[in-house]
Amino acid sequence: MARKKRFAVIGTGGRSGMFWNALVKDKEIRKHNRLVALMDSNAKRMDFVEGAAGRKLPKYKPHQFDLMVRKEKVDGIVVTTRDSVHDLYIVKGLKKGLKVVTEKPMTTDEHKCQRILDALKGREKNLVVTFNYRYAPHNTRVKELIREGAIGEVTMVELQWYLDVTHGADYYRRWHRQKTNSGSLWVHKATHHFDLVNWWTGSVPEKVYALGTRRFYRPETFEPRERCLTCDAKKKCPFFLDIGKKEGLQKMYLEAEAEDGYFRDRCVFSADVDIWDTRAATVQYSNGMILSYSLNNYAPFEGYRLGVVGTGGRIDLFVHEHAYVNAGGKRELEGAAKGLMLRVCPQFKKPYEPRIKKASGGHGGGDVRLLADCFLPRRKKDPLKTAAGGVDGARSILVGVAARRSIEWGRPVRIDELVSF
Repeated sequence: MARKKRFAVIGTGGRSGMFWNALVKDKEIRKHNRLVALMDSNAKRMDFVEGAAGRKLPKYKPHQFDLMVRKEKVDGIVVTTRDSVHDLYIVKGLKKGLKVVTEKPMTTDEHKCQRILDALKGREKNLVVTFNYRYAPHNTRVKELIREGAIGEVTMVELQWYLDVTHGADYYRRWHRQKTNSGSLWVHKATHHFDLVNWWTGSVPEKVYALGTRRFYRPETFEPRERCLTCDAKKKCPFFLDIGKKEGLQKMYLEAEAEDGYFRDRCVFSADVDIWDTRAATVQYSNGMILSYSLNNYAPFEGYRLGVVGTGGRIDLFVHEHAYVNAGGKRELEGAAKGLMLRVCPQFKKPYEPRIKKASGGHGGGDVRLLADCFLPRRKKDPLKTAAGGVDGARSILVGVAARRSIEWGRPVRIDELVSF
């Protein structure tokens, strides 16, 4: 049997769990891989992951990257740090010839994206960007229908995405609430959505015009405090998060605060939040296709509505799902889609509802299939090109980066203004 690939997980916050769990608990993945090290600036979080993994693991600080790779004979890294430092480890890993698996978004702005694209040349197969929504059966079915020509040539896509007040609010408590950390939700969250459109249609984004504002998560909605833990209004605030109630949040964040001062439960209505919560964009593609997109973070339900318009008809997909987020609320950690409607309306023919394969698990059933592409031998056939690489990661974030710049600069922004492929 071939030698197991030795992986290190860099960043041991909540987003790392799916990956280290797979490396230490999934029987098939363990046949081919071994988790050999953890890296984080916070020792308490590494201790928590080590305990949850049930095995002793070498632990390193960020400045010890080269030492860790050399000493632990690392073959690959999983990057689950804050978005704003993804590029540091992606570039280092690529230059050392390592396999790099990175959480989305690949990075947060055009300058960091260019660094990754430059390092990627000649190493394209070494980078995997984890777009789990691609793998959900209902999204895969949309890709198949378009590929089969069910509605002719695609001319327009309409996509409205809704995050509820469990999931949507949580971004305003955490480090995501600052553009410098997340690039805004145009990048951190919408990278999923833009990637789906790019992948579904096989199209390349070219120009973006966007509008955005903050209308709900702001002091005018509710008088802000510093954080939930010390809040004197917790009984009347529907956004109160009891960080000490859940063991994972307590051990990973509350007990780790003394090391880095990071509060996981900051007030969602703080004045220092600088990301938008109400936004819309129009995107032009190189083949003439147009995308109309919106993202709302204070909706009464979670899900999305998709309309794909073609010269021969229309595809409609409605997905009502429960939030997959480690936060407060009754809908916590339920990743599978809870309501689906997929309909094809051909021109001059009777509409029909295609069958969708059933799946369970996080992100509509996509997580399990994604992990296989990350850690198991490469599939010989991938006709839908589901596995995503660095160019896919770049094209998805650049729509979001262009949207952010469009709002800041007050004009449409071309992708080729931002980077060179």
